[in-house]
Amino acid sequence: MNLSVLKYTGEEVGRSVQLPKEVFGIEPNDHAIYLDVKAILAGRRQGTHQSKERNAVSGSRRKIKRQKGSGTARAGDIKSPLFRGGGRTFGPRPRDYSFKLNRKVKKLARRSALTYKAKSNHIAILESFSFEAPKTKNYLGMLQKLSFLDEKTLLIIPSVDKNIVLSSRNIKQAKVVCVDHVNTYDLLHAKKLLIMETAITPIVEKLTQ
Repeated sequence: MNLSVLKYTGEEVGRSVQLPKEVFGIEPNDHAIYLDVKAILAGRRQGTHQSKERNAVSGSRRKIKRQKGSGTARAGDIKSPLFRGGGRTFGPRPRDYSFKLNRKVKKLARRSALTYKAKSNHIAILESFSFEAPKTKNYLGMLQKLSFLDEKTLLIIPSVDKNIVLSSRNIKQAKVVCVDHVNTYDLLHAKKLLIMETAITPIVEKLTQ
């Protein structure tokens, strides 16, 4: 797939780049995408939920009435889940929701997500750039000139650029990540994918090796 390289001001540079088929033109694997997104979202869960079971509720352990002869059901101590103020039966406990996913499946999922973006023509290649200072106005101006102001965008840069990252941080629908932190969920969540020209080779190397 051939795409023209754009300046961050929206103007064409006058050259184009060929997106490698081994990353941007494979047969997408939907199940790999599902597993990777599921793993990412599971890893973000805090898992700090907890309720008091009968061993954590304050109260006497004494049997509140005799076993037989009262004419009502048998009952143990006052901390029983059957009584108001008692413990909860099988309540939630703190746990870790994350699970391991094979590296090859992750790479396949990310290549599949990039392929979907390429097929739907939602990728734009930008010439390398940086801002002199971290200003939200600069990043908003870039999105406006690229006609992506009202779209959810993901900008992939080759390495961390503090000025670019800080300029985008206050924009709700914009996100900037370096190549090392690209994941399937972010790729699919964004409507438009902006890739810095110098980040293409690192992406290909990371997802094919």
